Amino acid sequence: MSEATASRHPDPRVQRVVALYETLVPADLPALRGVYADSARFKDPFNQVQGVAAIARIFGHMFKQLDAPRFEVLAIVASGDDCFLTWDFRFRARGAGAAVMGIHGASHLRFDSDGRVAMHRDYWDAAEELYEKLPVLGVLMRWLKRRAGS
Repeated sequence: MSEATASRHPDPRVQRVVALYETLVPADLPALRGVYADSARFKDPFNQVQGVAAIARIFGHMFKQLDAPRFEVLAIVASGDDCFLTWDFRFRARGAGAAVMGIHGASHLRFDSDGRVAMHRDYWDAAEELYEKLPVLGVLMRWLKRRAGS
């Protein structure tokens, strides 16, 4: 989603979140305080934390572990204080010659009365989007998927 697409969304809370995520760099981590409530809850397949400082640590860890992490918001559905985003996350693992990898996922956000994110829940399939793409673990995950399928 381009900046023009995000700015066309009528809800300024949504515009602020999308703009932050699509341009997020390590220097922006303090700006999370203006977007997330102090006691916001965050959950994804690997983390479950509460508090904007803990959320900032998760994103700080992302920048330490990955090269060129970048979110692209693909679709927005918002109603009242709830917002759903679908997105692509692109990155490279640290190390020379690492290939660009991607994860397709969705986020459910709930805004508080101050217009900040009080709840952020990410949904994505860690097995399909990450584990299957790893050299050794991927072989096992693809085999398990074939065995479990009908």
